Amino acid sequence: METPRAKILIIDDDDLFLEILSDVFRENNFEVVTATDGIKGIRAFLDEKPEVVIVDLVMPNLGGVSTCLEIGRLGGEAGPVIILLTSMFKGLPHEHETPEMGARIHIPKSTKPLDIVIIVEQLLDRRNRHAVNR
Repeated sequence: METPRAKILIIDDDDLFLEILSDVFRENNFEVVTATDGIKGIRAFLDEKPEVVIVDLVMPNLGGVSTCLEIGRLGGEAGPVIILLTSMFKGLPHEHETPEMGARIHIPKSTKPLDIVIIVEQLLDRRNRHAVNR
């Protein structure tokens, strides 16, 4: 079996979306960990140490913004790539110069799952190149 590209944590309270996105990441050789709310997501982050965290904006118990902020705080400088996934806006995925609402990357939930995988691959490639050039 091939070594996984990276470990990814997907936090979303929509079971169907969580399953679809998880399946697409697994099919593309990622190790996937899931959680159904922000509190469980933070626990999973601490237990699993993923390289990428995708967080839904609207969730019960602890919303996406608070979840992103806490994971960013816990992860520190070498923390994970944090992506905020939301149905609140349409349009194209967007990268912010500095984190907004706890994440530098905002992706509309309407984005095709395979496109989300491609975005994550590009972010990881960029991060790895940046680490090598330090």
